[in-house]
Amino acid sequence: MTRAERDEPERAATNVASRLVALTAAVAVIAAVLVTGAGALRTSRAPALLTEGIAADPCAPQRVVIVPARRGARWDGDASDVLLPGSRAAAGCAPAALAASRHWLAAGTVPGQTPAAGSMAQRALLDLHLSTRPDGAVVAGWYPGWDYAWPRDSSWVAAALAVTGHGADAYRVLSFLRHDQSRDGTWAARYQADGGGPVRDGRPAELDAVGWVPWAAWSWYETARPARSELAGLWPMVSAAAGAAERALDPGGLPAAATDYWEDGSQVTLGTAAPLLAGLRAAAALADALGRSRAAQDWASAAARLDRAIQVSFGCYGFNRLPDDASAPDASVTFLGPPFGPGSTGLDRAVDAAEHALTLPGGGVRPGAGWPGNPAIAWTAETAFFALSDAATGAQGRAADLLSWLAAHRTPLGALPEQVTAAGQPASVAPLAWTDAAVLLALEAQAHRVPTTPVPPGSPPPGARGCLLPPLTVVGR
Repeated sequence: MTRAERDEPERAATNVASRLVALTAAVAVIAAVLVTGAGALRTSRAPALLTEGIAADPCAPQRVVIVPARRGARWDGDASDVLLPGSRAAAGCAPAALAASRHWLAAGTVPGQTPAAGSMAQRALLDLHLSTRPDGAVVAGWYPGWDYAWPRDSSWVAAALAVTGHGADAYRVLSFLRHDQSRDGTWAARYQADGGGPVRDGRPAELDAVGWVPWAAWSWYETARPARSELAGLWPMVSAAAGAAERALDPGGLPAAATDYWEDGSQVTLGTAAPLLAGLRAAAALADALGRSRAAQDWASAAARLDRAIQVSFGCYGFNRLPDDASAPDASVTFLGPPFGPGSTGLDRAVDAAEHALTLPGGGVRPGAGWPGNPAIAWTAETAFFALSDAATGAQGRAADLLSWLAAHRTPLGALPEQVTAAGQPASVAPLAWTDAAVLLALEAQAHRVPTTPVPPGSPPPGARGCLLPPLTVVGR
């Protein structure tokens, strides 16, 4: 891994540099495509800021420049993901690189109802543009331990790229996932971003991917309106994932215990059940679009079975993290309603209650009431989940407040970090691809441009959601 000291730009490059990124101090950069090595678990607490952001080498746009923390870097908000090294060669490359960045942004939409929101969206889009490698691998975060492609994060990125008008980029991400899918329809927890296959670190497969990937494929199809042949090319992946989701359901209709977005696989959680429901619904819709009526019926039936099980087990107790538990709200409650499925009065109440319970005094939310990490740390992806839910269900004031908080807690380079400390400081890695994607979806939902996954025939009516059976009672208590 090579490092180069960044000098002050030469006088001839000053005007170009000021339009790209103004540096207030010498910036040490890592001019490499990827950072490699084993690192901390994604759930580990990291109160320090590890990276301030990423940028492109103007003479090699696919080469990512990583800006370490506390280097005094600044982003001027220009439509560029270029960090200009101090050399005549780089200065000569900069105008073309800037034009390419602007062209890519102009090909889609940059959402945001306020200048701060628009700036946040622009930076998030540029960071996703850089983090999506030529083969479609999405680097979750540019730091050891984060610098892999998680199918979960990648699915959200594909959906965000599609919704913002970058359908071809979304298709590359989905194609990467198709290539790395296991024969049983599942995915490993994470993959090498250089195409080297699964990360062999002993982690079990994370079952929620078999829900998130079909949902992402449906989101891409619904917004990008691709050629039928492209959809048909992804169908084997979608069908295999739906089959894996169906096989995972126990006789009661819930999935078996599996690792979810908390990286905890000890129990069945809403963080696994809800994505599987969205994925089965998406698979049924895609099967119908391709005229595969038998598959559409199969996945619709599996979705209805899981839907009823979620209502009975989670719904009777407030849609918390664990079934039959009325005491542990979790951010994954947002995975049940719009845009992942229909809303209902009971579900709206559950989302409201969870948002209230998980919001920290300084703003932002923690993942759940039982989160094992530092309870004073806000997590930006989870904050964006609630912003997306609020925007998609019409609670525009709450969505705007959450998005304003996110915009105000970025790094000096404009990147969205994974965490924010109790003191209001960005922490951990920046950018985080999952947060970028969730923020973009929330901003697009404010403009009513995020479609809601359709409910197939035979599913319980949305109005019944919340409890199909009375809560369990214990005799003698």
